[in-house]
Amino acid sequence: MRRILIIGATSAIAVACARRWNQDGARFFLVARNGGRLEQVAADLRARNAADVQTFMLDVTSLERQGAMLEAAVAALGQIDVALIAHGTLPDQAACERDADLALQQFAINGGSVIALLTRVANALEAQRSGCLAVITSVAGDRGRPSNYLYGSAKAAVSTFCEGLRARLFKSGVHVIDIRPGFVDTPMTRGLPLPRLLVVQPDTVARRIVAGIDRRTDVLYVPRYWTLIMFVIRSIPGFAFKRIRL
Repeated sequence: MRRILIIGATSAIAVACARRWNQDGARFFLVARNGGRLEQVAADLRARNAADVQTFMLDVTSLERQGAMLEAAVAALGQIDVALIAHGTLPDQAACERDADLALQQFAINGGSVIALLTRVANALEAQRSGCLAVITSVAGDRGRPSNYLYGSAKAAVSTFCEGLRARLFKSGVHVIDIRPGFVDTPMTRGLPLPRLLVVQPDTVARRIVAGIDRRTDVLYVPRYWTLIMFVIRSIPGFAFKRIRL
């Protein structure tokens, strides 16, 4: 029976992943900032006959509380087989351009807090010499686009951090997977002018995430066609890229 820690457990993708893991039997330690919503997610899993579900309220930017959360997770689960870091915000790029304090705040949520959590969880998994550390980044981190470069730069920082962390933990039998979704139909993206043909449901993403963790994939684009899309975008020369509206 897998023992699973999910940080950002109230996100649509995290909920869909938890439901899939629950089908095979799992014990959960769920972490989120919104206590009411967190209990709703826990109740949903219990109604689906989850073996064990425990919760912990955490504002991820509270670095001192991160340590207490991890201690509670290890105490509750015994050890961690899969840790999924799934929290984040979608900043208003224009507002961040006008307000440096807001830009740094949003970078801290999407970048700094994730790196802090990765460091803490990585040390715990390294000590037990097993487990998988999965983090949801974004295709936005592959290249800095004018429409969302604050968000993209935070995700790029996390992806680069994961690359080094993966090489470090490989020697301890711990795997690190960088999950890069494209456009997903979630509360965070609703109302945005996204191309409808490229928008997928959270369960589609969850199915690929669960399979990618099982295969110990290093970098996972979700859905798969984003591998090609981002290859093309990364291949555009700089002199042309800065003239394109993306």
